[in-house]
Amino acid sequence: MAMEATTTLPFLLFLFLGLLLILFTSSRYPSLNTHLKFIRIQAKEPSPTSHLDHLTEIPQHPLDPLTLQEITKVQTILSSYSPFTSSFPTIHTVCLHEPDKSLVWNWNKGDPLPPRQAFVIAYLDGKSNVLVVDIGSSQVVSHVLNPYSGYPILIPEDMESAIKIPFRDARFNKSIMDRGVNLSDVICGPLAAGWYGPNEEGRRLVKVECFSHQGTVNFYMRPIEGLIVMVDVDKKEVVHFTDYGHGIPIAESTNTDYRYSAVQNKPLNMNPINPISMEQPKGPSFKVDGHMVKWANWEFHLKPHPRAGVVISQAMVRDSESGKLRRVMYRGFPSELFVPYMDPSDAWYFKTYMDAGEYGMGLSALPLVPLNDCPRNAYYMDAVFGASDGKPYVRSNMICIFERYAGDIAWRHSESSFSNMEVREARAKITLVVRMAASVGNYDYIIDWEFQMDGLIRVKVILSGMLMVKGTPYQTLDQAPDGQNMSGTLVSENLIGVVHDHFIAFHLDMDIDGSDNSFVNVHLKKQETSPGESPRKSYLKVERQVAKTEKDAQIKFKLYDPSEYHVVNPNKKSRVGNPVGYKVVPGGNAASLLDLHDPPQIRGAFTNNQIWVTPYNRSEEWAGGLLVFQGKGEDTLAVWSERDRPIENKDIVLWYTLGFHHIPCQEDFPIMPSVSSSFDLKPVNFFESNPILRVAPNVQEDLPVCRAATSA
Repeated sequence: MAMEATTTLPFLLFLFLGLLLILFTSSRYPSLNTHLKFIRIQAKEPSPTSHLDHLTEIPQHPLDPLTLQEITKVQTILSSYSPFTSSFPTIHTVCLHEPDKSLVWNWNKGDPLPPRQAFVIAYLDGKSNVLVVDIGSSQVVSHVLNPYSGYPILIPEDMESAIKIPFRDARFNKSIMDRGVNLSDVICGPLAAGWYGPNEEGRRLVKVECFSHQGTVNFYMRPIEGLIVMVDVDKKEVVHFTDYGHGIPIAESTNTDYRYSAVQNKPLNMNPINPISMEQPKGPSFKVDGHMVKWANWEFHLKPHPRAGVVISQAMVRDSESGKLRRVMYRGFPSELFVPYMDPSDAWYFKTYMDAGEYGMGLSALPLVPLNDCPRNAYYMDAVFGASDGKPYVRSNMICIFERYAGDIAWRHSESSFSNMEVREARAKITLVVRMAASVGNYDYIIDWEFQMDGLIRVKVILSGMLMVKGTPYQTLDQAPDGQNMSGTLVSENLIGVVHDHFIAFHLDMDIDGSDNSFVNVHLKKQETSPGESPRKSYLKVERQVAKTEKDAQIKFKLYDPSEYHVVNPNKKSRVGNPVGYKVVPGGNAASLLDLHDPPQIRGAFTNNQIWVTPYNRSEEWAGGLLVFQGKGEDTLAVWSERDRPIENKDIVLWYTLGFHHIPCQEDFPIMPSVSSSFDLKPVNFFESNPILRVAPNVQEDLPVCRAATSA
């Protein structure tokens, strides 16, 4: 009898704790649909934000995103659509199904809009439904079932459900308590599982990793190492339980809080920086009309997107000589983000994320922080997205637009004394920036589109946020028997910052003075001189190679075999006979070093080259495929490009993959200072001469009088 009591008591204890946990998780993670009732239209921070009234907004341009009213109508149409009448699906994506490209380019302000249609990805009974809904006729005009192996973007309800499921498992609860962690201090994250074979097919799987937030808001620095629970988010059950980290302590919370309120009382140990701001006494120079932006010699369409974050469309620049608007780019956006971590252990091998296709860059973007994310002169734009129930909501201040002057120079020249001329000419470089920031779990991605008056477009990616760290028993490297074999850097006591990569693939539909363009590899080649020809032994010669097919345009960067990469319009020549064009100017970059047959690299095969060129195909938007979550990689940019289709003098799309190798360091703890890389789209023979030659210099009378405070 005593023995029975001994065995029964732990069971009753776990049952009691389980009931408490259900109550705890119910209060901690309330239903998102309930939450959305209160945030369908969020209250705005005081800011010069968009003046659109979302309740009465109507589209003004063929590419304008869906409005509140349109998303509501799409939900109504789907509710009465016969496959969904008995059970409404969860909506994972609802956005504008854009009109044909030719219709958009031929549309002029004042013309009737082309038919408004919605692109929808809905999930029901284990199946992915890809639909096009005509809003005007209230009809579903296209419906495809399970076009690829993967699943749609995870919705908040999926993630919320996934992190509750482990708490119903006695093994999980015991493991947490055995580590001395209170269940009330546990925060769990839903991690995309990738694809690693047929055993993971036929069900949506999420791997749950947990942390302790006791003593800090920065729970990422307190991982419960080695505890991974794989859950089926549809059946809401545990599929696999991994637990090998009992000997690994949970790092202390000391010095992990990054909030100013938590650190402001500690000595700064540097001279403080006085407040700084760019002043615009006559107001900003740009104008925003709905989703059209006009600044200096640029006009473009701008819209938020749930997956891409920001889409720039119909970018046109005004010619300084003719005064005509000229086409540069039809559509540009970040197409996919691939983040593989370099640790093959059970709790880490699967961490190879596709942040756009698995979580959504726009869906992960929260309101920007005025004066810190964006300067005082910024204009803010909201996003209207659809929730899982099909109803719309507003994400306030998701994008900001501002002019920037940081003391840079647009052009200059001064004549030296030997010429007997006194010439001092310089022009200030002022640019226009479009910015968004996505917080995808621990990482923050800031993406800038920067427009310059000389016709250049700079695309910059900035990384910040928290490292994904691995718990370790080591407090110093002296305790590590072989520190070289660790999967990263010891960034703090008991924490390894695991080595990882970031790759961001950009879809750039260039339309240089028209849609029929060509890709030219302008190859710099060493040429040796003939005996007696010159005192020189060698020089560089330019060879231009026009890509005939897609494989001709698959480019890997090589420092000692350099090229320029031009997109030109062979049908339009400059005054002296050069084809007009733009070139890609790479900045810092990185290439994937993973084995080509490694499952994550098959899915992320768009990183096999830094540049790709494909013929325009409206269905080929996402470099990692339409349905990325648990996809096998059968619908990627690399697969499309293997068709080797003709691309010379065609409507083509340029793809540029920007990369970072990240070897963490102690300065990345507890939150990493931003690191950035960029690339340029630069005019090459597009203008007849310097397009900003006649830009006026700054003069003192144009600027406000600001007196410096007396310094020590």
